[in-house]
Amino acid sequence: MATTFSVLVALEIGSGDWAVLGACAALAAAVLLFIFYIQPDASDLAPHRTKLDHLLERRDTIYDNLRDLRFEYRSGKYSEGDFEAMKTALENEAALVLAEIDQVTDAQVRRPRGTRPADGSMQ
Repeated sequence: MATTFSVLVALEIGSGDWAVLGACAALAAAVLLFIFYIQPDASDLAPHRTKLDHLLERRDTIYDNLRDLRFEYRSGKYSEGDFEAMKTALENEAALVLAEIDQVTDAQVRRPRGTRPADGSMQ
């Protein structure tokens, strides 16, 4: 009975249909290999931004906000009290970010113990 079924299926599928069926099977195999076999690189999963990059971007954003605040105050959008309160808050935030930038850059610049000075002399 199985042979009669396969003969009937073979008779109903034309030669052009076999090519399409083969192409679909090859495409399905390629998709399955791509999904389950190819592994991403570790560098693709790692964060590309350092803490210093984040802090510098935050600093620039605060400076932009201060510039916009001054413009809006001069155009009459804010009262003097509101302007001073917002300006003080932004300046305090900028001071904190600048202190963090100093900490990060000092940690990167600091020499490890036991290294020789640049002139090569021993101390």
